[in-house]
Amino acid sequence: MTDNLRIWLSNPLAIYTGNDEDASGGIVVSGKAIVELVAKGETPVNIDQTIDVSDQVLIPGLINTHHHFYQTLTRALPAALNKELFPWLQTLYPVWANLDPEIHRAATKLALAELLLSGCTTASDHHYLFPANLTDAIDHQIEIGREMGVRMAMTRGSMSLGQDQGGLPPNTVVQTEDEILQDSERLVSRYHDREPYSMSQIALAPCSPFSVTTELMRDTASLAKQLNVRLHTHLAETIDEENFCERSFGMRTVDYLESVGWLSSNTWLAHGIHFNDEEIARLGKAGVGVCHCPSSNMMLASGIAKVKELEAAGSPVGLGVDGSASNDCSNMIQEVRQAMYIQRLRYGSSAVTHFDAYRWGTKGSAQVLGRDDIGELAVGKAADLALFKLDEPRFSGAHDPLAALLLCGAHRAEAVMVNGEWRVKAGELVGQDIERIMHEHKEAANTLAARAIS
Repeated sequence: MTDNLRIWLSNPLAIYTGNDEDASGGIVVSGKAIVELVAKGETPVNIDQTIDVSDQVLIPGLINTHHHFYQTLTRALPAALNKELFPWLQTLYPVWANLDPEIHRAATKLALAELLLSGCTTASDHHYLFPANLTDAIDHQIEIGREMGVRMAMTRGSMSLGQDQGGLPPNTVVQTEDEILQDSERLVSRYHDREPYSMSQIALAPCSPFSVTTELMRDTASLAKQLNVRLHTHLAETIDEENFCERSFGMRTVDYLESVGWLSSNTWLAHGIHFNDEEIARLGKAGVGVCHCPSSNMMLASGIAKVKELEAAGSPVGLGVDGSASNDCSNMIQEVRQAMYIQRLRYGSSAVTHFDAYRWGTKGSAQVLGRDDIGELAVGKAADLALFKLDEPRFSGAHDPLAALLLCGAHRAEAVMVNGEWRVKAGELVGQDIERIMHEHKEAANTLAARAIS
């Protein structure tokens, strides 16, 4: 516990604050917050503890704005390899339908452990699969998030359009609209904390246009407005999805989004790849956020999001690892690197810097989640931070530490603090047995795969 001790993280090797303030001398943390930025050569007063980080790179805690924790159970599953999104989903839905509480808990623990170890301090999960024996899935996730000390931005996903109604998912994993809306209201009432430095918030998140009814989209928007919470969904991930919307609704995805009352600054979208210029302008004017998922988009060959146009139009842009069956890892610092590289492929190497990528993974992601208390190192912001050492062979000879962190491929943080509490020290989870977490997760993955075969 840091309590209200004044802790100086002194003289980092390099620092990215996410703003223009000089903090080359480090930062001072007290309680849950950052209370002082230290300029180069200065020494803060009334310090209770000094931690020398002169051999480490200091950045704000990374923020993951789209994930599917349960998909860690189906990484590199042979039946799902080498497929585009729709056939990939159709292969995996019957496997995921066999989820149960114990298996789901194991997946959540593993995903959160992996995220923490990669410098992630805030995790948003989009859980939309609720078999009959897993109706309290998000309750499990909030409980485990609290145990592990991760800031949680949970989205109550849903699927209501089964195959017999023209949707993609099998009927065994869909719920009725009443079930979905009632549970959404319950979760917001129980877990949505609106206070500064909140550790758990809830958004409402029908899965996608091809897995929910139009009525559910409209009614969820109304409920979110009533409860004053945010909205989230997958949109414009693939051309197949565009074709589905035009065939089913007679309109493109952004027109559909507007028709159901979702075109607002309370909405953020996963992927957002296949928007034309006019649609980007509308999204930006409305302030709709977009979570860019570079690794998943490459793995499924979905396309490359137009992040610079989206930002220029007024849409906040953040990052997400997406599901760990379409990535197939939950590593946020690697995702920041992937974002930089794939966007250079679109715009050119001189048009996308490592600072752009850091922004997407920190302050941009905070804006996507509608939060102004996280995402940068500044006085009054939450004490969420990650420290990385450059002591591996991959970094040898590197001249610019901040650039090297991404260019040379950092993958594991030395230390991670969330809300003023150390959750990773010396590259290891604090108070968690990673070997046990991995053992239980592997057993759960094998069980799930065996159920699919039987």
